[in-house]
Amino acid sequence: MRHGVPPAWVALWFALLAGTAAAGDGEYLFHAAGCAGCHTRDGGPALAGGRRFDTAFGAFYSPNITPDRETGIGEWTAQRFIHAVKHGTRDDGSAYFPVFPYPSYRLLSDDDASAIFDYLMTLPAHRQANREHDLPWWLARWMIAPWQWWIMEAPPEPPRDTEQQRGWYLVDALGHCGECHTPRKFAGVSDRSRYLGGNADGPEGDKVPNITPDRKAGIGKWSADDLAYFLETGALPDGDYTGSTMAEVVDNTTSKLTRDDRAAIVRYLRAVPPLPGD
Repeated sequence: MRHGVPPAWVALWFALLAGTAAAGDGEYLFHAAGCAGCHTRDGGPALAGGRRFDTAFGAFYSPNITPDRETGIGEWTAQRFIHAVKHGTRDDGSAYFPVFPYPSYRLLSDDDASAIFDYLMTLPAHRQANREHDLPWWLARWMIAPWQWWIMEAPPEPPRDTEQQRGWYLVDALGHCGECHTPRKFAGVSDRSRYLGGNADGPEGDKVPNITPDRKAGIGKWSADDLAYFLETGALPDGDYTGSTMAEVVDNTTSKLTRDDRAAIVRYLRAVPPLPGD
């Protein structure tokens, strides 16, 4: 079995999860997946790409995902979009760099990915050519397909506890929280032994905090209400507000979720194994 493709039973489980609140609503799912922040550069047209991401592997620029037929995805089909988002595969068969978080998005149901595509096609088109990534000489696109096959690990299994499943889907699939909050090991693969345990080398060089329920290093001292209010407003329990990239996540994503979905995220985060260490 290819490591990058979930087994059939997992895909069926995801399809069942996608039938819950707000699934199938493309606009809602678009916000839940955090598309706006990554695909819009500061001062640029919405979703026209060009935002720079500095990583340990070089500087990447997000692409135009507006319906422009020349520089965006206006010529794409829903199936092509699904292959890109869930499998990291370009139309020519080559692979996308995993700065595009398909290791998490592969957990989406096809219906949810298709609904996001349908919503994108209703938005204004902006003509803005994509910018080439600024990468070291040794990092070539052809290397990513072998990475997908042999290094990228099989996707995690959903929790067996039915009360945790919606929160897991929102955190791991749509919200792709682990892409930032989980540190990486060899070749950029997420270290699942430190799942959500904080990342010293996060996006744009920022440190990303531990969000496990550890009482010293994580958010274990936060009440359920503290965490739900944070997801809605960005307010911390001490009265301060979050900043940097997380402020964008609150503005563009978690504040736009339903109260029930924020509560599902809270239940899930409070149930993951606590990890010590910043």
